Amino acid sequence: MSKKEIPEILTIPALQNGYENGSFSPCDVVEAVIGRSAALERKHIFITKPSMELIGPHLAGLPPMDFTKYPLWGIPFAIKDNIDLAGTETTAACPAYAYRPEESATVVKKLLAAGAIPIGKTNLDQFATGLVGTRSPYGEVENAYAPERISGGSSSGSAVSVACGLAAFALGTDTAGPGRVPAMLQALIGWKPALGAWSTKGVVPACASLDCVTVFAHTLGEAEMVDDVARGYDEACRWSRPLVRKAAALPKKILLPADGLRFFGQTAQAMERKWQRAAKRLGTLGIPVETISIDIFERAAKLLYEGAFVAERWADLGSFVEAHPGEIFPVTEKILRSGGQASYTAAKLFDDMHALALYRHRAAELLTDAVLALPTAGGTFTRAEVDDDPVRTNSLMGLYTNHCNLLDLAAVAVPEDAADHEDPFGITLFALHENEHLADGAAQAFLAAEAQAGSAMELSEKEAFA
Repeated sequence: MSKKEIPEILTIPALQNGYENGSFSPCDVVEAVIGRSAALERKHIFITKPSMELIGPHLAGLPPMDFTKYPLWGIPFAIKDNIDLAGTETTAACPAYAYRPEESATVVKKLLAAGAIPIGKTNLDQFATGLVGTRSPYGEVENAYAPERISGGSSSGSAVSVACGLAAFALGTDTAGPGRVPAMLQALIGWKPALGAWSTKGVVPACASLDCVTVFAHTLGEAEMVDDVARGYDEACRWSRPLVRKAAALPKKILLPADGLRFFGQTAQAMERKWQRAAKRLGTLGIPVETISIDIFERAAKLLYEGAFVAERWADLGSFVEAHPGEIFPVTEKILRSGGQASYTAAKLFDDMHALALYRHRAAELLTDAVLALPTAGGTFTRAEVDDDPVRTNSLMGLYTNHCNLLDLAAVAVPEDAADHEDPFGITLFALHENEHLADGAAQAFLAAEAQAGSAMELSEKEAFA
C-alpha cells in the first residue's frame, strides 16, 4: 500500500495498522476524507463539512503516536450536530438555533483526549425529532447504498459518514431509536449505552431525561473501544450515573416475541424473511430461547409520543419555537407543539409515570439475566414515500425502538448480514441497564455465528419460503 492508498472503508484496526507500518499518516487520511466528502456533497451528510480549517488544529495538536496512552490516536470521527465541538457551530439542524460553544461536550472531550480527530458535524432530523433522515433544512440525507431510500434518523449523517468511508466511527444520539435505525439501514453496529453511562453535557436536549449519546461503527469491537473511552460518571451532568460495563457474557436466555410482528414498505417480505433467519440463528447459539408477549414494550413505546412525556420536548424547546415563528422545519414544529397541548397536565404526566413504573417493573422481571431480540425496524421507505406521508412512515420506523429508553434499557443493534447492502436488515438486543454486558455477549455470539449460518440457512430458507 502506497502512502496515499487510504482504505476505502475506515476502521480503527486498519488505520492503526497503517500508522504503525508507515503506509500513511493522519494528515493523509484527513486529506482523503476531505476529498471523499466533497465528492459526496449530494448526500447532504454534513452541516459543518470536513475541511483543513476545521481539522488542521486537531492534527497539529496530536501527541506522538502511542496507542497505549491514546487508544484512538489519529482516528477520524464525525459528530452529530446536536453535540458540541468547541469553536464549531452547533445547529441541531436549525439555522436560527445555531450557537458557537466555547467548550466541547464531555464525550467529545474524552475522545479528543484519546487522540481521535473530529472531521465534521453531521446532518440530522431537526432537533433530533424523527427516524427518517429527511427532516432537515440542510437537505435530506441519502442512504449510503440506495439514494432513493431513507437513511434513517435522526442520526442520519453520522451513520452515512461511517458507511461511506468518511469516518471510522461517528457519534449519534438516541431518544427513541436514532442510534439504531440508521445503523440497520447502513448495515452498521449501533451501540446505545444505558442512560447516564455516557455524559450528555453539551448535547442539545430532545427529551433530556431520555437522551443518550451513541456510536456507529463497522464492528462491535470498535464500538466497544469507543465505549471504553466515552463511558464514565460526569459530576457536571445531572443525568450521569456511575455504570461500569462488565465483561461481555452470555445471557441465560434469549426472549423472542410470540406476537405477530409488523413488517412494512416495499421490502416487507424480504424483511420478514430476514427476521425469521435471524431468529433461527439466535436458536443456534446454545442459549435457551423463550417466546413472550411484547405487549408491555409496545405499551411503553406509546407513552413516548402518545402520552404526556412528549411535553418534555416542549419544555426544552417551546420558548425557542414560540420566539422563531416559521423558522422550524414544518413537520418538526408540529411534533414539538404537540407537547404543549393543554391536555398534558401534571395529573396526566403522573398517570403516565405510574403506568411506566409498572412496565419497568414487569420488564425487569422478564429481562433478569436475559436479553430481548427484536427487529431494529420492520422495513424502510423511499424518501418520496416519507415526503408523501411523513408522520405515519416515521411512526412505523419506531415500532421496535421507542420503548427502550423509557424502560431504561441498553441496546446493541447489529446487522443480520453486514455484507448485504441491497436490503440491509438488523436486529437489536435489549438488556436491563445494569446488564449491558449480556446484550454485548449475545451480540458477539450472533455476529460470530453469521459465517456458520451461511449456506445451511439459505437452503432451509428456500424450503421454508418456496
